[in-house]
Amino acid sequence: MNKRELTPLGAEVKKRLIDIGMTQGQLAEKIGTSDQYLNLILYGQRSGKKYLSKIMTELGIDPDTIRQPA
Repeated sequence: MNKRELTPLGAEVKKRLIDIGMTQGQLAEKIGTSDQYLNLILYGQRSGKKYLSKIMTELGIDPDTIRQPA
């Protein structure tokens, strides 16, 4: 079984959640999606384009600081 890896965005989201003491479930609720769907976004299995700006706004992430895959 392959181990899934967080995308660069996913890693930053996880780090910010820890920094501010918020759970992934709480973030999902705030941006209007399910915890499961948010998880798929963080692991790159869904693009989540509809939610990306909401995630970054909610967590105060600057999109320019996220390393994009080559």
